[in-house]
Amino acid sequence: MSRTIDLLHRLVGFPTVSSDSNLALIDWVQGFLQGLGAEVCRIDDATGRKAGLFARIGPPQGAGVLLSGHTDVVPAAGQDWKGDPFRLRIDGTRAYGRGTTDMKGFLAAMLSAAERASTARLAEPLKLAFSWDEEVGCLGIPQMLPSLAPSIGMPRFCIVGEPTSMQIALGHKGKVALRATCHGQGGHSAMAPDYVNAVHLAADFINALRAIQDRFAREGARDDGYGIPYATVHAGRISGGTALNIVPDRAVIDFEIRYPASQPLGPVEAAVAAAAAATALPFRDRFPEARIEVETVNAYPGLGPTADQDALRWMHGLVPGARTCKVPYGTEAGYFAASGIPSFVCGPGSMDQGHKPDEFIELSQLAACDAMLDRLIMALSSDRTA
Repeated sequence: MSRTIDLLHRLVGFPTVSSDSNLALIDWVQGFLQGLGAEVCRIDDATGRKAGLFARIGPPQGAGVLLSGHTDVVPAAGQDWKGDPFRLRIDGTRAYGRGTTDMKGFLAAMLSAAERASTARLAEPLKLAFSWDEEVGCLGIPQMLPSLAPSIGMPRFCIVGEPTSMQIALGHKGKVALRATCHGQGGHSAMAPDYVNAVHLAADFINALRAIQDRFAREGARDDGYGIPYATVHAGRISGGTALNIVPDRAVIDFEIRYPASQPLGPVEAAVAAAAAATALPFRDRFPEARIEVETVNAYPGLGPTADQDALRWMHGLVPGARTCKVPYGTEAGYFAASGIPSFVCGPGSMDQGHKPDEFIELSQLAACDAMLDRLIMALSSDRTA
């Protein structure tokens, strides 16, 4: 495990907040992997400020197994840290630093495993993926996935190492982030009833969203693997108006829908569109331009349990005694699964520590992850994969 901790020291030292470039980390990881003899494919984003990697260690033949993690972290600014968040600090049984849990602990274990695999006699390859901008809506991995098959080839299955306390997560909800722009009619507040207040429109629309939420709770698809087993609607931000004595002509609501994989998204989006139209309708006699426009800002797919029983047997062999579960947060595993790759979420640490000041990971979790990847290297080297 000491090698994994050494690598975690290095990775935490790269301040790869999603708003900033990750190129310094990617350059270093690319050089590290190429130094092991890995076949590396680099994918740059359109801005030239972000990049991701696919890598293959071992023979070109055979599907192998893909390990995947994101390189970006959430901001530490404004949080009360006891030390530098971008300098790893070991204290007793814990390693502190931004990204230790989410999810540079797994990235360090990936690189440590790659080093061990480079000296093993692999019958099938170990494959690695390093993405960007997962924390702001899984933006990087859909840009990378078209390059997977032509570069390192499609794997047997994928392990996305988000923190699950080394349990095997078979599913998570999908998410759609939306923006509703409410258009009203401006005027002097002394004659407010003569105009259409866009903030009032926004308030009415939020009430309609709450009614949709109530309907999902009563009648929507349910998956009892989640603490909240139905689709949820959440309004997280509202803005509008310029001064108290002006009737606002525009207001904006940012909201999201999280839904279990068993919930068809079409009826959900249709319910939102119908609510937007119904909310604006009473005002249109006086002001025909009154309307609520809803646009999708970002989305990622949910993850449902794989039907590939062979892949599931592999996972249980890699993490003996682990329980299966579903996680409430989204991951890139939904994209891999949508591409036809059986996918699991399994990694060290607990998301209870993620995104917080003094984020930490238990060293025992890193040891458990190293043990899982040791078993994977052995499995890729055995006659079982021939």
